[in-house]
Amino acid sequence: MSTAPNRPAGPDHVWSVDEHLEDILTTIRPLEPIELPVLEAQGCVLVDDVVVPVSLPPFDNSSMDGYAVRVADVSGASEEYPAVLEVVGDVAAGAADLVRVGPGQAARIMTGAPLPPGAEAVVAVEQTDAGLGEGPATGMRARSQAPEGAEGQVRIYEAVESGAHVRPSGSDVRAGDLALAAGTVLGPPQVALLAAIGRGSVRVRPRPRVVVMSTGSELVQPGEALGPGQIHDSNSFALTAAARDAGAIAYRVGAVEDDADVLRSTIEDQLVRADLLVTTGGVSVGAYDVVKEALSAVADEDEAGGGVDFRKLAMQPGKPQGFGSVGPDHTPLLALPGNPVSSYVSFELFVRPAIRALMGLEDVHRPHTRATLRTEEPLRSPKGRRQFLRGTYADGEVTPVGGAGSHLIAALAHADCLIVLPEDVDSAEPGTEVEVVLLG
Repeated sequence: MSTAPNRPAGPDHVWSVDEHLEDILTTIRPLEPIELPVLEAQGCVLVDDVVVPVSLPPFDNSSMDGYAVRVADVSGASEEYPAVLEVVGDVAAGAADLVRVGPGQAARIMTGAPLPPGAEAVVAVEQTDAGLGEGPATGMRARSQAPEGAEGQVRIYEAVESGAHVRPSGSDVRAGDLALAAGTVLGPPQVALLAAIGRGSVRVRPRPRVVVMSTGSELVQPGEALGPGQIHDSNSFALTAAARDAGAIAYRVGAVEDDADVLRSTIEDQLVRADLLVTTGGVSVGAYDVVKEALSAVADEDEAGGGVDFRKLAMQPGKPQGFGSVGPDHTPLLALPGNPVSSYVSFELFVRPAIRALMGLEDVHRPHTRATLRTEEPLRSPKGRRQFLRGTYADGEVTPVGGAGSHLIAALAHADCLIVLPEDVDSAEPGTEVEVVLLG
């Protein structure tokens, strides 16, 4: 993390959404690359281009079970006039010593087995007397009464062209081709390709380790009975899940009571496994703003850039925010408000891009689009603030879900986008075009 963020002076400065996000993204730096075994690199971002060392497939091989033949020997073969060839041997997948197929000969071959010398094509087993199928005259193809291959002959009922049912060497990728470009996120197909070309390990930026903690003495864990004035902790679950969805390895810490010493101790304990810390709650102006109190003590302010800056943003929901670094390694920390919708919207706007930046991705943002507003009543927005409302998007239209309240978790659960009303807009009429942030 950079130790010299560019922050506007003055505690009364009201930050725009863009200023706050820019401060985060210009401060956070991608994690240092490491070499990981291919399977452990899943979800990580590739640092270097990967070039194919050996063509795939590395040799001509059969795409099905059948018989390897010369094209001239089966020319004109049909149900009525099959070609009769001498079977000279079997070719199994992984075979090293291959029989040679000469004039009038065939070799039994299995799927994936190398095409033997002399052979030019493969006839599917179903098109021979070793397979099942209907003949034109008897209703069943004539089959040898002897066990398969006992007489050393096979009847071929189909003519084939050169290369039929053969996967040529290099038909997937050729030696020297670019397999995967730097910046690729390694998912299951990319892991498969790396393994196929023989890469046991790759150099990647690791998935960020994100520690999420809620604050509030009123919070009770799901599954426990609620007492008077208590609510279940949903924020830490939502944000941990969101961090994992963004690509991080996320650790959830149980809700921390409103005690600055306890919170400070918890943060210090978590630093050892955190590339990014996320707190929720305790950042508003009030009597129990324990996050501010705790972070002012835990922050390492002896070196330039240490400490956490608490600020007001011109947005709704999510006006109170905090950003800075703590601990000897200047671990970045984002302090989010405690209302469920406020914390989730703040995560999408600020924490998710931070996680993607730590991963080394160039595009850290959710996709944006424009959509026609479907609603019976105009949407109202406080002028001077950028408002983010929940909605559902389909076929170029967006419909609001729930109201503007920052406590409406049920509405959030049914939304797949955020409707954005800019700072200079106080009303959006039905049928107007609005900006939409797609969450899915």
